[in-house]
Amino acid sequence: MASRDLVVSTERWPIAGTFTISRGSRTEAVVVVCEIRQGSAVGRGECVPYPRYGETVDGVAAEIEAMIDPIDNGLDRQGLIAAMKPGAARNAIDCALWDLEAKLAGKRAWELAGIAAPKPLTTVYTISLGSPEEMAQSAAHCGRSHLKIKLGGEGDADRLAAIRAAVPEATLVIDANEAWTPANLAANLAVCERFRIAMVEQPLPAAEDGALAGIRRPIPICADESVHDRTTLSSLSGKYDAINIKLDKTGGLTEALLLADDAARLGFKIMTGCMVGTSLSMAPATLVAQRAFLVDLDGPLLLREDRPEGLRYDGATVYPPAPSLWG
Repeated sequence: MASRDLVVSTERWPIAGTFTISRGSRTEAVVVVCEIRQGSAVGRGECVPYPRYGETVDGVAAEIEAMIDPIDNGLDRQGLIAAMKPGAARNAIDCALWDLEAKLAGKRAWELAGIAAPKPLTTVYTISLGSPEEMAQSAAHCGRSHLKIKLGGEGDADRLAAIRAAVPEATLVIDANEAWTPANLAANLAVCERFRIAMVEQPLPAAEDGALAGIRRPIPICADESVHDRTTLSSLSGKYDAINIKLDKTGGLTEALLLADDAARLGFKIMTGCMVGTSLSMAPATLVAQRAFLVDLDGPLLLREDRPEGLRYDGATVYPPAPSLWG
């Protein structure tokens, strides 16, 4: 095999305003980009390190750099799964390898994956956590009818009441980011039922989600922080109705496709989500999202600007990536 060179870089992309969830706020997305060159072909992958999972930008960049020799020696995507733990670092390398393979083969990544050509998708748009008035105004003025609402525990009922009044016909899903407790879970779900919430994402801390098995679930509940790769699936039955597949959690597209297969066999609905990153982060996820009942790939819409060759968004519709971006 021809030699392969791996290069790691860190990029900062300003967010349009402030992005706030239950764990805090930020004004920029810091991403780590992996490039793998073989001859004149260059494969790229992007990841977003996430402190919730013990990741730092410097730590993830170092994990990727540690794979320079194995990559140069021909490590493939299957070997990568065995060599690295799931997470952002492996995701960047895995997606760069997919992109490189596609360019070397003169094919699209979906062809290499053996799946049908991807179609345009409808994505939700995220409303950042704030006061009821702020969130209602954002929902009313964003011009989109499929919304994902970030909640934070105290005051969530008031937030939902204000948002539903502002957008009475919109499809609403909510993401509590582990901010609820077993003690207020039933009451919060009743509020969600009253305001016609379509789905609730990760209401409880992952370590406390056993409480979901013992209550009536009037609304589908989706695992996010509780699911990463295939090894975490077995503990979710009876607690969740769906899982949120994010490439930064699974450690890449390779594992994400396998996780989707296993989840479907176990009867879970599939959601495809993202961290706040550029279109280079979203592009591989559009392949997994082809089989999702709910798509959340709005990361670039939350940025002040995206990559010049970024994904095409038309309202709530996101189109498959061009080869110049990825795959």
